[in-house]
Amino acid sequence: MTGRRVDAHHHLWQTSVRRHAWLDGDGTAAIRRDFTPADLRAAADGIDATVLVQVLPELAESVEFLAIAAAEPIIAGVVGWIDLTGSPARDIERLRSAPGGALLTGIRHLVQAEPDPRWLERENVLAGLAAVRDAGLVYDLLVVPHQLPAATAAVRALPDLTFVLDHLAKPPIASGELEPWATELATLAREPNVVAKLSGLVTEAGKPWRPEDLRPYADTALAAFGPDRLMVGSDWPVCLLAGTYAEVMAAADSLLADLSPAERDAVRGGTASRVYGLAP
Repeated sequence: MTGRRVDAHHHLWQTSVRRHAWLDGDGTAAIRRDFTPADLRAAADGIDATVLVQVLPELAESVEFLAIAAAEPIIAGVVGWIDLTGSPARDIERLRSAPGGALLTGIRHLVQAEPDPRWLERENVLAGLAAVRDAGLVYDLLVVPHQLPAATAAVRALPDLTFVLDHLAKPPIASGELEPWATELATLAREPNVVAKLSGLVTEAGKPWRPEDLRPYADTALAAFGPDRLMVGSDWPVCLLAGTYAEVMAAADSLLADLSPAERDAVRGGTASRVYGLAP
């Protein structure tokens, strides 16, 4: 590969600074500790730049992430959180005026946790998304398969906002099922203002997994979006529940092996650099 290598999706957290209730659940013992920039640097061997993504629905966390990014050369962008149904323009301005605010590249909400499957279609949510668009940011879609129809409706309602689908909407890899996820993904991908991340797949597969278990889902995404609308993310440290950072990135490389060098470079870094506007 000759292009820049970007990890388009990872996290950090310090449980000693703020509570992460989601880490109290069963099966999270392997990641129930602090993960710091030093841990990231140790794990991300061979990575040129990363995108740090919000974890908690707290503005204070996003402010902290921007300051961390300003001090860490490898972190080239931050996807933060704001209350889309509150005062989104004010919150975006607060983030942009904070130390490291110039590194704010996108916004995300934990839509997967919303009980209303049509949450993204609510009038006040669409107004919040419009504020993200007006600020020149992108919006990360964190949804699960049954929320894909609402995601498609929101994408169609805001054709001049770029959406980034996280984790391919968490397909049911462990069961080996493709439908109705594959059809809904293809419907979403027909909208030109959406790109997607090859990320989080090993966690959906669960242990033990092989790259071949992921291939039908990666191939479906490649057919739907094409290399210029796909990017690779580690989802570290969440991925440690199923595999190491190196294993996840090696699996991604194996899934892209049949692409041309230019296409591989796009998925491995070019798409993320363009969509998130990552500085060199």
